[in-house]
Amino acid sequence: MTNLYALDEAELAAYLAALDERPFRAKQIWQWLYEKRVSSFDAMTNLPRATIAKLKESARLGELEMTARQLSKDGTEKRLYRLPDGQLIESVLMPYDDKRRTACISSQAGCALGCVFCATGQMGFGRHLSAAEIFEQALIFARDLAARGERLSNVVFMGMGEPFHNYEASLEAIDLLMKRLGIGARHITISTVGLVPQIRRFADEGLQVKLAVSLHKTDDSERSALMPVNRVWPIAELMDACRYYVERTQRRITFEWAAIAGENDTVAEARRLGRLLAGLHCHVNVIPLNPTGGYKGGPAPAPDLNRFLTTLRQHGVPATARLRRGIDIDAGCGQLKTAAHDAEAIR
Repeated sequence: MTNLYALDEAELAAYLAALDERPFRAKQIWQWLYEKRVSSFDAMTNLPRATIAKLKESARLGELEMTARQLSKDGTEKRLYRLPDGQLIESVLMPYDDKRRTACISSQAGCALGCVFCATGQMGFGRHLSAAEIFEQALIFARDLAARGERLSNVVFMGMGEPFHNYEASLEAIDLLMKRLGIGARHITISTVGLVPQIRRFADEGLQVKLAVSLHKTDDSERSALMPVNRVWPIAELMDACRYYVERTQRRITFEWAAIAGENDTVAEARRLGRLLAGLHCHVNVIPLNPTGGYKGGPAPAPDLNRFLTTLRQHGVPATARLRRGIDIDAGCGQLKTAAHDAEAIR
């Protein structure tokens, strides 16, 4: 069965020609897929029944089977999808009061990089997702939002997996988001734990897509204990790559900081971070750690968090405390996993 979302316009035309369909059918179907965003062939009402029958016999609209759905008290929605080979991934939709609707999508089933405080990292690695599988997560949210008169405004590659470990597919998916869903590059964010060669490569791509780097510690031995990737690319090499990105793109870089009580939420740590980022065009997003079953650390308390932010700002580093989203359904940053939802029915 051919996944139509995996075809570009020329490939779709060739596929339909092989079905002995007239050339203009490709444009019609393309419009149904990406302008009207239908979820079934039967909804393509200007196609002959014979054409629809051929499509049903040989093609499908996507590969993701939704097997569970959860809604948080803050409006965040998490979905579990099963892929054709049985792999499971999760995606999250976050609504905001200013009408933004942000999809947090996965680039891999599981993750190979093993950050100890991350539920996905605790799972281990399943496989890379294809560009079509990455893109389809956002497409489904966009389609569902359109049905209720809303639009998908932002996409962040902060779900399961390391996007730069699946570099080519992630970049192709970004291209699909922009061309097929009309998501502007500046409304897309790709996040990495610090794969230095890919940060440099991404800087040379010429994209306006935002880059976020998960940092969390300023000391190599301590960061390596949290994030094994630091053993390969330590902080000095990571910061050189980040400076290259800023100089090459003239864009601000964002650093993500999971504030862990008693670990990295101190004034002393904030001073070290301030010195590390001095003079760099950047912003720090500080998010109290979202607890996971495989890590004993807890979120930084509000007083310590406020002192951390104040100290950073005193060093001239812009910083913002971010609200934790969807933590009651394990949909917050670092909480995505699949085992807990495997047998849960859609509700």
